[in-house]
Amino acid sequence: MAVLVHLSDLHFGRVDERLLDPLVAAVTAARPDAVVVSGDLTQRARRSEFEAARAFVARLPTPRIIVPGNHDVPLYNVVDRFLRPVAKFRKFIEADPLPRVAVGALVVVGVNTARSMVIKNGRINREQIDAIRAAFASAPAEALRVVVTHHPFDAGATMDAGDRVGRARLAMQAFEECGVDLLLSGHLHLAYSGAAALSEHALRCHGALAVSAGTATSTRVRGEPNEFNVLHVAKRFIEVRRMAWMEASGSFETSGRESFERGAQGWIRCA
Repeated sequence: MAVLVHLSDLHFGRVDERLLDPLVAAVTAARPDAVVVSGDLTQRARRSEFEAARAFVARLPTPRIIVPGNHDVPLYNVVDRFLRPVAKFRKFIEADPLPRVAVGALVVVGVNTARSMVIKNGRINREQIDAIRAAFASAPAEALRVVVTHHPFDAGATMDAGDRVGRARLAMQAFEECGVDLLLSGHLHLAYSGAAALSEHALRCHGALAVSAGTATSTRVRGEPNEFNVLHVAKRFIEVRRMAWMEASGSFETSGRESFERGAQGWIRCA
């Protein structure tokens, strides 16, 4: 069984500095096979924020899959926003537009859903979908296939329709065809785990599990503590542990866990 640590929405520029050292300690203690950071590493995509984010990320275990979020696209610098939307992210954080990690029977692919034309929403395009198909084409049949985005494909009642990735249904049809098992995202600053469902058909033939992480370090919490996920994953079993910041102990501790088994109709929450 592999271990994935899933962080999101760090928001350097608006971080709670007290959390940084305990977060690194908690991530390291999980002994992950890979670390995922699903976007919004900065608050306003400023150089100083990216430098701080880079220094923090360098302290995390490797390998790492990191994708940008909408806050990593400049908001006020209009020229950069439309001509070089993720240039600083590519320079300071991750140069590869489709980062991929293969560790044992685990294949993780990251894709950018942040766009210049909208303030907070995201999209995926056909070229990215084709690239994801190609990335999984050579993966062994027994591999657990994971897609990482900032914007969620599904997050249950925690999301509004506008929060969902644009062209989500098209992408999820492709994910079903290439056997994607797990969708990791952030954006909402709220944790969620559940079987992805966009329609009556959805992904029920294969069954992808959608997991969103809350904000790990931002001061902009939304009714939940700062937290991140530790996932223990196998082809037919996934456990999601929520690790929440505890003021009393000054550390991240397990605040809840959910387990899912693969059934004939996809992932089913264990009793």
